[in-house]
Formats: sequence, structure tokens, C-alpha cells
Amino acid sequence: MAWITQYNLILLLPLVLQLAGLTFVVLIDPYILRKHRNIMLINIVLILSLIIQNYTGYLLDVGGAHPYARTVVGIYGYCVRPTIIVLLFYLVNPDQSYKLFWALLGVNYVVHLTALFSGICFSIDAGNHFQRGPLGYTCHVVSAIALVYLMVLSLWQVRRTPKFGMWIPLINAGIVVLSVLADSFVDYRAYPATYLTITVVSSSVFYYIWLQLRFVWEHEQALLAEQRIQIMMSQIQPHFLYNTLSTIQALCRTDPEKASEITEKFGTYLRRNLASLSQTELVPIRKDLEHTRVYAEIEQVRFPNVHVEYDTADLDFRLPALSIQPLVENAIRHGVRIREQGVVKVTTRRGEGYHEILIQDNGKGFDPALVTQSDESHIGIRNVRERLEQMCGGTLEIESVIGTGTTITIRIPQKEGDPN
Repeated sequence: MAWITQYNLILLLPLVLQLAGLTFVVLIDPYILRKHRNIMLINIVLILSLIIQNYTGYLLDVGGAHPYARTVVGIYGYCVRPTIIVLLFYLVNPDQSYKLFWALLGVNYVVHLTALFSGICFSIDAGNHFQRGPLGYTCHVVSAIALVYLMVLSLWQVRRTPKFGMWIPLINAGIVVLSVLADSFVDYRAYPATYLTITVVSSSVFYYIWLQLRFVWEHEQALLAEQRIQIMMSQIQPHFLYNTLSTIQALCRTDPEKASEITEKFGTYLRRNLASLSQTELVPIRKDLEHTRVYAEIEQVRFPNVHVEYDTADLDFRLPALSIQPLVENAIRHGVRIREQGVVKVTTRRGEGYHEILIQDNGKGFDPALVTQSDESHIGIRNVRERLEQMCGGTLEIESVIGTGTTITIRIPQKEGDPN
């Protein structure tokens, strides 16, 4: 019997090691929120105590008649199990108080404490035999209610997160249900831990992974939002605003109709730049080209020597908003304005498994290595490249010759739903 007891104690070692590793990671993680860290640590302590409770109950069960000790240990186990489940609520959504469930836990505590003096919940007779009373399934009922709510809460919360992360809390809740059923129908007295105890250890690890997935996704969304703001600010530079308004003011005296036309285009340009702040999905290439044309027509009023040409053979794909216009603006502002006949050409065509966009100019050219530096003149190119990579797996390549011109090539992988 002694060697069996020692062997079963060794079986608990993987659970303890998982908890130790999880504790270390939670403590050193610089990104986890404090409220999430506190809940994780409380749950780890409760789970460790549940492991100890399981093993103690196992020893009392196989070691002879200890009815009072088994009763106390049993009360603790029945009280802490639903508590661990309720604490998982705070990992899914820490901003609620869950007062109703704490009231249910209070009822569960009171009902099981009656085992000290009554058999209404459960009792251990003088022969060390467990007897379940009429309220003996209180822990099961409270746990079931908590699990159902955990599933609902998880579904509600993950509707705002990527689909790949929604299954972790749901699968965890489902496994906990199966473990409770297994504990109800399987005789586990020969084992040092219940199925539920084993499950809550693994669930805590997976909930931590889920928190990290949520953090990464939210961090990426924040970066995209910041990029959209940077893009808008980089494209609506003060000099462009002032120069356009000055042009409109001058045209009001010499050509009122043209002034009205440019004012309308300028309003359209500003409206579309502002709309890009909330644009998280890919947009049709036609829409991005239309915005580019509006910008180019405004600039061509100020720079009649600049010509923007379009050869758009492929118009059946999508790309991040404001992908082409910043590149055309960069070509005009830093390239072709100095030419007697400055030309920017925008070409779209279908390649082998990808859509290709070319922005070519006959400007003064530049060193492509400067794009990776932090100077503001190339922030538009950097932002476009990053959004292409993140949002559609696209690429952006630059070829430039000083004194001759620049060619920017964008390639966007062809999707399954794209027309042939």
C-alpha cells in the first residue's frame, strides 16, 4: 500500500510543475494586465490547494476510518471547485462584478458546511463510507450554472476578437463539463486527483495562452489604427492644405467655375482621408484609383507640368485603403515637379498568381535605402509597405536611379475568389 501511495503522489508532480511554470510566466509577463495577473495567481493558489485536497482525501479514504477529517476535506473540495470556475469569468471579462454568482457560491458554502452536523448534503459514517444527502448535488448544480454562463460570456466576448481565438475558452468549458461527468460516474478513489482537478490545471494554462492571443490581436489593431492616423496626417500636410486653399482663393478671382470644381474635389479628398481612419477592410482597387485621381487633379492645377497617366488593365482585386495615392503624392512632391514634363504612370496588371501595380515616374530619383530611415519624406512608402504586408500579404519593391526616375512595384497575392 505504501508504494502505491508514493506512486500516486508522483502522478501529481506534472500538475504541480504546470502550475509552477504558469506562476513564473504570469509573474514575469510585462504585458498581462494587473487584474488578469491577480486573478491568475489567485486561481493558481486555489488549484494547488485543490490538488492537496484531492490527495489528502485520497489518503483518508484508503487509510482507514477518519470520518470527521474526510468531512472537512470534502467540504473544502466542494466549495473551492465552483469558485475556480467563477474566477475564470474575470479572465474573460474582468469589468463585471458577478454578484449573483458570488451569492450562489455563498449558498454552496452554507449547504456543504451543514455536513459538519447534518447529513442533508453529505456525510461520512463510522465505517468511512460516503453518503450523499438530498442536497448532495449542490456543488454540481452551481458548477453547471457557472459553466453555462462561462460559455455564454466567452461567446459574447470573443465576437470582437479573431475567430482563431474563440475556441480556446469554449473548448475549455466543454472539457470541464466532461470532467465533471467523469467524476460523477467513474470511481476515482484509486487515483490521487479527480478529473476536474486535472482539467482546471490545463484550463488555466490555456486561458493564459488565450489572454496572450487577445493581447497580440488588440496590440495589432492599435498599431493599425495608429498607422491609419499617421497615413492621414502624412497625406494632409499643412503645406498641401495651405497651397490648395491659396489656389482656390486665386481661382475665385480668375476662374470661379474652376475654383468651385477644385473646392469640390478638395472636399472629396479630405472626406476620403478621414474615412480611411475607420477602414479596417480591404477596398476595391477602383476606389483607391478614384481617390488618387482626385488628389492628382488638385495638384495638377498648381503644377501644370505634371501629368498622371493610368493604364488599368486589372481592376478585379482589393488592397488596403490609401495604398496608391501616397505613392503618387510622393512621386509628385519629391520627383517630377522639377521636370519640364513630369510624368507619373499608374499601371495595374495581372501576373502569375498575383496582381501587380506599378507607379513609375521620371523624377529625380532617390536612394531606396533611405525609405527604412526615419525621415518624414518617405513615411508614406513605409506605411503602405507595412499595411500591404499585414493586411493582404503583399509586397512593395523600389527601383530608383538618381536623375532618371523611380519605379515602385506592388504585388498582391491573387485570392481564390478573384475573377480570372
